Amino acid sequence: MANATIFDRLKQDHDVHRQLFEQMAQAQDDHERLEQLFEQFRVEVTAHAAAEEETLYATMLARPDLREDAQHSVSEHKEIEDYLEELQELEFNSAAWRETFDKLKKRYLHHIEEEEEEMFPDAAAELTDEEEQKLAAAFAKRKPAELQRAEAAD
Repeated sequence: MANATIFDRLKQDHDVHRQLFEQMAQAQDDHERLEQLFEQFRVEVTAHAAAEEETLYATMLARPDLREDAQHSVSEHKEIEDYLEELQELEFNSAAWRETFDKLKKRYLHHIEEEEEEMFPDAAAELTDEEEQKLAAAFAKRKPAELQRAEAAD
């Protein structure tokens, strides 16, 4: 994807996150596999959100017409982060953990659907093709460092 836009990159990540949810559903009776997949999800989503905020959202916050969308999404990222922190304090795969995980999953799937169907098209209408490509490059550069940070925050 030589000319990938920021929206292409983010959607690729969202697709990975959806696949991880599917894999976790299939692994629900395999405690060790589920734990491994959940940790992969936690690291991936944490890194994705940070890199997204530092690239696309930072640009959107600087634009009056896009600021409200960016603020809304940042607040949803905080809500998802709170769920992840709550999950780390619960006994893995206990009834309370599964209940909280289900809330996280529902909230996160709503968030990425809202981004893809509403926020990305709004932002794409305001950004030039060149800006979208520069943001994609910035995201691709930023995300590996965020993955390292998220892995270290175990």
